[in-house]
Amino acid sequence: MPTQISESDWRQFKKVHQESLDLFRQKILDELGAVARSAEGTAHERYLRAYTLLMDRNKEMAHAFDDFRRSTAIMQLATMREMGLLTDELLSRFSEQTQQTIRGPHSPRDAEPDSTPSD
Repeated sequence: MPTQISESDWRQFKKVHQESLDLFRQKILDELGAVARSAEGTAHERYLRAYTLLMDRNKEMAHAFDDFRRSTAIMQLATMREMGLLTDELLSRFSEQTQQTIRGPHSPRDAEPDSTPSD
């Protein structure tokens, strides 16, 4: 996996990084809201679930979004993709090379059509 991305991809990464981070934050807030509104368990149990959820998501956020450098952009994009935060629409903003690197060599989108007869 290349360690650096092109200048144009770096400019896109800055935008996508922020958009994906905002999306992840909103997902966390939605999850916390669901825990807080839940009628399951005591208030203290819900508080502990919310606290644990927040700590877990904070670790995930740090893994995906901290260390904001050009040399780590590819790894961060791959992590965002794994987390479901880097959609095809967001990925399409990048060069073909970066898209292919993130999708991987066995991407269904890039696979050759099946040549098996369909009789």
